[in-house]
Amino acid sequence: MDYPSRILAKAVDEISGLPGIGKKSALRLALHLLKQPATQAIALGDSLKKLVTDIRYCRECHNFSDAELCEICADPKRSDEQLCVVEDVRDVIAIENTGKYRGKYLVLGGKISPMEGIGPSKLNISSIEKKLEDGRVKELIFALSATMEGDTTAYFIYKKFKALSVTFSSIARGISVGDELEYADEISLGRSIQYRLPYNEKD
Repeated sequence: MDYPSRILAKAVDEISGLPGIGKKSALRLALHLLKQPATQAIALGDSLKKLVTDIRYCRECHNFSDAELCEICADPKRSDEQLCVVEDVRDVIAIENTGKYRGKYLVLGGKISPMEGIGPSKLNISSIEKKLEDGRVKELIFALSATMEGDTTAYFIYKKFKALSVTFSSIARGISVGDELEYADEISLGRSIQYRLPYNEKD
């Protein structure tokens, strides 16, 4: 596709590099920005720059954060006794949107997947151990995707820490088998976290 401006062509190339956006959609977005007040595009550019330069990972749960501790970990009203283990930051957002959970989280950063070369050492499993050792966590909740990789990850963590005095549970299967957590509707996900089930080796 030929463009009348190299600057426009560069913008289209950059925008089309985002997931799910092709060249035509990128061109529409670029032209839309050109029609808006310059301050709008500048504000967008500034927010994107801060997104990659200023955002941090919470030292406690590995959630995205603006400070050393994320707002959830820093909230004294959140319970230390419940620790919800999720794969991704998007899962934290999904569960928080249900309004049904008042404990804390641990973001693994993925799930065990030998086919993709992801083993336990590449996940934040060691952070779970640190939290369980201090004795504050009474219940470890698995909120992982209903896939073979999600189940494998939950089983690995369960086997590693089952000797400790902690209760294991998993979200109820209101989530269809094979579904990723972030795509579940809020009502189903809320019920799944609210009516979670005891976790054991037969799950």
